[in-house]
Amino acid sequence: MAENTEDRGFKVKDKRKILEEANVKEATSEPKQKSHVEERQTETSNQSKTQVPPLPEINFSTFILSLSTSALMHLGELANPENNRLERNLPMAKQTIDLIDMLKKKTEGNLEKEEDQLITNLLYDLKLKYVAEIKKG
Repeated sequence: MAENTEDRGFKVKDKRKILEEANVKEATSEPKQKSHVEERQTETSNQSKTQVPPLPEINFSTFILSLSTSALMHLGELANPENNRLERNLPMAKQTIDLIDMLKKKTEGNLEKEEDQLITNLLYDLKLKYVAEIKKG
């Protein structure tokens, strides 16, 4: 008694014509108009592809420079890149300066001469600017 293995199981056949009709309509119709949002996304995507400047190498110096730039922004020396306005936030400036100072202490003896000079000079300048801002009130 050999069983016919082809008779086992079942087959599913999709008899809906909705998908086929939609594909035919889409293929024969004119290209659909992009919405304002889709146009803006495409425009932004194209701009970001063509206008992205190369990022600097990640190393200790660029990290310290990034932190010092943040401190200068909080001191009101540089404009906030989000709204292009000068804003003072002295507690954040102090915290960032203290963070750079902590990094200087923790990396003492492990920095190259140029890195040590950079962090020392930046800290000196940032502390002077901070004191000047505190005196302004």
